[in-house]
Amino acid sequence: MSELIKEGKVLNWGLSEASANTIRKANAVCPITAVQSEYSMWYREPETNGVLDVLEELGIGFVPFSPLGKAVLTGRFNKDTKFENNDFRSTISRFSPENWEKNVKLVYYVNELAKTKNCTPAQIALSWLLHQKSFIVPIPGTKKVSRIQENISAEDIIFNSEELDDIRKHLNSIELFGHRYSDAQEKLINKD
Repeated sequence: MSELIKEGKVLNWGLSEASANTIRKANAVCPITAVQSEYSMWYREPETNGVLDVLEELGIGFVPFSPLGKAVLTGRFNKDTKFENNDFRSTISRFSPENWEKNVKLVYYVNELAKTKNCTPAQIALSWLLHQKSFIVPIPGTKKVSRIQENISAEDIIFNSEELDDIRKHLNSIELFGHRYSDAQEKLINKD
C-alpha cells in the first residue's frame, strides 16, 4: 500500500473489522486513514476491545457499519416481530425467538429516548454514535431518499453529558443475547 500511495495510485487506505493490535501494526508500516467495523447501541465491542482507544491515539477515523443495528434501532420491530426465513436476520442468533424476546428491551429503550427527543429511533442511534468520538462517521444503509434525509437530521439531535451518562448506564444494564452474525460467519471472524 505504501508503494501505491507513493506512486499516487492510492490516496488513502484503511482496514475493516481489524483488531486493535492489527491496526497498530499496520499503521506502523503505512499510516491508516480509516477503519470500518460494526458499532452501534446494538453492538458496542469497539468500546471494550481497544479499537476506539487505538484509533483515537493514532488519529485514525472510524466508520461504523450497521449503525442502526441491522435495522433494529429504527423502530420498525417489536416483541411480536417474527423474522421470516428469507430475512437475513433469521440466520443470526440475536434474532432467534428466544434471544429476540430478551433483546427487544434495547429496541424499547431507544424508542422511549426518541419520544423524549421528539425524533425517530434511527436518529437517536445515529446521534448517539456521533456523540461518542469526533472521529466517528457512521454509514447507515438505506433504500429511500426519505431515510437519507432522516439519517442526516440525526446530526441535529444533541445530548448533554448527563444524558449521555444516563444512556450509557441504560445500555450497560441491557444484556444482549446471541451473536451478531450466523454461527458459520462467527467462526470465520473469530479464527484470528
